[in-house]
Amino acid sequence: MSGPAWVAVADDVSIKEGVPLAVYPKGLAVLVIRQHGELFAIANKCAHMACPLKAGRLDGYVITCPCHDWRFDIRDGAFLDAPELAISTYAVKEKDGKVLVRLEEARDGG
Repeated sequence: MSGPAWVAVADDVSIKEGVPLAVYPKGLAVLVIRQHGELFAIANKCAHMACPLKAGRLDGYVITCPCHDWRFDIRDGAFLDAPELAISTYAVKEKDGKVLVRLEEARDGG
């Protein structure tokens, strides 16, 4: 049995503080964010109409969808106005100058 699929998505220096970076490991749209020195990886699409969150506004740990102002917590994917909805989040880490995302363990609160 193989372990989790860690996929290198970017050089660690390319993830700037507070500036979301869209990456597409194995064709999956993921948004990697460095906020307050921590890395987060979330689905790069809103749970409502799949609008790309890359174009959204980041304020602290909250990203707001540019299409309909839906707000999500980048730490756990929670939709702030209806806790039964969420976007997927992914484990993320830095290793040897690279940012890696674990694709097999998407966490979805919905």
